[in-house]
Formats: sequence, C-alpha cells, structure tokens
Amino acid sequence: MNAQSDIGLIGLAVMGENLALNIESKGFPISVFNRTTSKVDDFMNGRAKGKKFFGAHTLPEFVGSLKRPRKIIMQVKAGKAVDELIEHLLPLLENGDILIDGGNSHFPDTIRRTQYVESKGMLYIGTGVSGGEEGALKGPSMMPGGSPAAWPHVKTIFQAICAKTPEGEPCCDWVGENGAGHFVKMVHNGIEYGDMQMICETYDLMKRGLGMTNQEMHDVFAEWNKGELDSYLIEITRDVLAYKDENGAEVVDLILDAAGQKGTGKWTVVAALDDGMPLTLIGEAVFARCLSAVKEERVAAAQEIKPKVKKFTGDKAKFVDDLRAALYASKIVSYAQGYQLMRAAAKTYKWNLNYGGIALMWRGGCIIRSVFLGDIKKAFVRKPDLVNLLLDKFFKKAVSSRQAGWRRVVVKAAQLGIPTPCLSSALAYFDGYRSDRLPANLLQGLRDYFGAHTYERVDKPRGQAFHTNWTGRGGTTTSQTYTA
Repeated sequence: MNAQSDIGLIGLAVMGENLALNIESKGFPISVFNRTTSKVDDFMNGRAKGKKFFGAHTLPEFVGSLKRPRKIIMQVKAGKAVDELIEHLLPLLENGDILIDGGNSHFPDTIRRTQYVESKGMLYIGTGVSGGEEGALKGPSMMPGGSPAAWPHVKTIFQAICAKTPEGEPCCDWVGENGAGHFVKMVHNGIEYGDMQMICETYDLMKRGLGMTNQEMHDVFAEWNKGELDSYLIEITRDVLAYKDENGAEVVDLILDAAGQKGTGKWTVVAALDDGMPLTLIGEAVFARCLSAVKEERVAAAQEIKPKVKKFTGDKAKFVDDLRAALYASKIVSYAQGYQLMRAAAKTYKWNLNYGGIALMWRGGCIIRSVFLGDIKKAFVRKPDLVNLLLDKFFKKAVSSRQAGWRRVVVKAAQLGIPTPCLSSALAYFDGYRSDRLPANLLQGLRDYFGAHTYERVDKPRGQAFHTNWTGRGGTTTSQTYTA
C-alpha cells in the first residue's frame, strides 16, 4: 500500500487514543493499531471518524502505511509488553526507523532497549508523557531521550502536540541519551508524590487540627492558588474539597484513606539510594502511602493505642498563613532534592541534562505544573552549574523568610499529634544541609569500633584512613585491608 501517515501509534487505551487525536488535530496524518482489533474499529467509527486516521488490523499493514523513516509510538503497558512489541516490530522495520516508548517505563529498561534497537540498525526514543488523559488530548509535557539521531525526525511533531508555556514555549525538548527522558519523567513523578503528600498534610492540619470545614479549606486553597503556590495540584485540591455528589454529600469525606501507587515514586527513591542522594521528602511520601494502605492495621492500632488529637489554641488565621509558608518552603526542598538526584544520575550515566530546560518542560501540561517552575528556570539561567536550589539567591531568601512559620507548623503538628512526615523531613533536610558539622563523626567512631571501618580526621587531608584499637584487643587490621 502507499505510505500515507506521518507517524503511527500502537495501543488505543485512554492515553494512546487521546494522544493520537492530539497528533491528528495538529495536522499530522496518523496510523493506529491495537492488539484487540475491535478497538481499532470502534475508534475509527467513533472519535476518529472523518479525520486523517488509518486504522490497521495487522502489524504489517500498520507498518506499511507509514512514511519513512517510520515513526512508531508504543503506548502499551510498561514492562514485558514493550519488549514483546519491539520483537514483533523489528523484523518489519528498516534501518533508520524509529520506535518510541511513550509509557511509564523504568529508565534502566529504556537504556537496555535503546542499545538493543540501535544494534539492529533502528533508532529508539523513550519519552515521558505527563498530564493524564486531558494532557494527552490537549497538550502534555513530554520528556524525550534515547537515540540523539532520532530527535530531528520527531521534533516538529512532538513540539506541535505538547503543552506550551504562557510565553508560547513548547514544554518538550530533547533530554539526553538512552534512558534520560524516562529518568526525568520518573523524578517528575517522585516530586508529584511529594507535592501531593505535603498538600494532604496541610489539609490534615486544617481539618483535624483547626477543625475547618471543607468549604473553609476550599476557600483557603482557592486563595493560595492566586499567589506563589499557583499550581495544578493546588487548583484541583480546591475543586476536590468543594465537590458534592447528587445527594449533596461532600465526596472527599466518603473516600477511603488508603492510597494506591504504581511504582514510579518507589523507583525514584531506589534510584536515590543507588546514587547516595538524600531524597528524604519523596521517600517519606512513598512510605506515607504504604502506611495508609495498611488501613485495617491502623484501625486496630487505634483501638489499642488510643489516638488523641489535641485541640488547637491560638490564632487560626495566623496558623493558616504559617501552613502556606511551610508548604512553599517544603516544596522548594522537594525540588532541590529532585534536582540533586538528576545531577547525580547525569554523572553516573554520562547524560548532559539541561536543568533549566527541564523546568521549562514542566511549566505546562504536566501534573506538577506551577508558576514556581519559572523561578527554577531563572535559577539555572543565572547559574547553569548550580549545585543546589537552596543556594540560589531567590530560593535562599524564599526559604529563609519562611523559616519561622515552617518551624511553628512542625512543632504544632507534633504537639497536636498529627503526622507531617514530608513537612517535617523537609525541615530536617534544610537544617542538615546547612550544617557545617553533623554527628557523623560519632557514627564513624562507632563503625570503626565494631567493624574496623576506619575514619577520616579533621586535622588531616581528606582521603586518609585511620583506625583506633578501641578495646586494646583489635589489632591493626581494618575492613579495608582484610581479605577473607
């Protein structure tokens, strides 16, 4: 058959179907395929009817409908399904054709797949796509990485369909080699975990601590969304708090307090552990979901260890303002940690990441989009090699000026008996990062005592190892020299 489509998409689930409609709406003829071919027919006779789509019933027919170099988006479930689809497609492709994984794949898989597909003569892209169903249809944030030679062939399409900043800049640019795109999307999701948990802790302090109604909290979040906290997540928190069902019941109070997760937050924390980065806030966000999931255990524990949330006394309006300060300062810490992780990974995997550009990609379309990201972009424009956001003049001032309110929130939460794992861990990180001396000297002494792990000295050059025979019975053998 005559090739007619600029690009193809496989996988007509929610994200795939909406992404395909987005691509076609920007003027690019597109072919679609789904393993269950009845979905192709339903789509072609429904939302795609009368538009520039070609619906294929077989993979050879699908591949044959694409202009060269063929560009194929795989919008299928992450994991084994991607590998299987690649194996089905490779025999049908030619040198220079491009496979694009638009799912939430784990970045090590994308590193492996890029190398494998390139070894067969084709090119590979792993792109993070954020924004959910609405973003896929109207303009997502896109974070492509993989084979650099593939980018010029897809750039026009990707930057046409992605979200745009208020200034009209595309929320999509090349991230880096092999798994860089999916890594950056993973960190995005980790930050998303942190943002949501901090909002929930703020809500909990308002609800159980201050005794505020959902309408009162709606009003607060609506006001916050007009200022420094202006963001998609604050906006939808406002909406969720005000939503009532057909019976007039406030839906948020009917939802079971047991959170789900799909794994990207956990991947972010594991990556941080692998690179030795203190991603404490996102770690607490992941564990908060895990704790929420053991609902039955918590209910039983509440019967055995009676919880007692104390009554708040004081100026409620002032405390709400403190909550705003604590949420904003903690948000800065969350992004600072996320960027630290990306910097470490870039070194580990030899990626050349554009940190300001990443903030720009997140300005629109994605779940963590906010005005705040514009300040991050400016920080890296001022200093491209910025080590930590907390050292940028804007963010240093922003956090320092909110310290008092932040501390009052953490103290009051502890006094009231309301857990704030993310707000508290953010403050602990802030205090730890700016401490020129931490108690790790004692820790190293303990490690050397029981395991002869050695230590460095403050009065000697870095890198020299020392060992003390603490008991008089240990000798001079250390763990660094001992050979089993």
